[in-house]
Amino acid sequence: MAYDEALVERVRERLETDGAVAEKKMFGAVTFLLQGNTLGGVEGDDLFLRVAQEDMADALARPGARPYEFKGRVSKGWVYVAGEALDDDALDEWLQVALDAAAELPPK
Repeated sequence: MAYDEALVERVRERLETDGAVAEKKMFGAVTFLLQGNTLGGVEGDDLFLRVAQEDMADALARPGARPYEFKGRVSKGWVYVAGEALDDDALDEWLQVALDAAAELPPK
């Protein structure tokens, strides 16, 4: 599956500030990792993100958000966000949600 290069670049620009986040191509998407844990990525025209369980209801209520499904199953702790819902402010907010959730995990 192809991915939106412009969205990847927007995410990359925001996450490359201190070198703590790595980038990896996997399963037709570009993923971003913090301490070895996936925090999110770009698949097609959408952003997928890790979200802390306690924040899921609020996350899914936001514009453009929907449950993350993989092979027909909803994955807990993950959301998709439609690319068209990601103006600069929204992208910054979503990435902070994912960074916070990934930072709670032990390093791999």
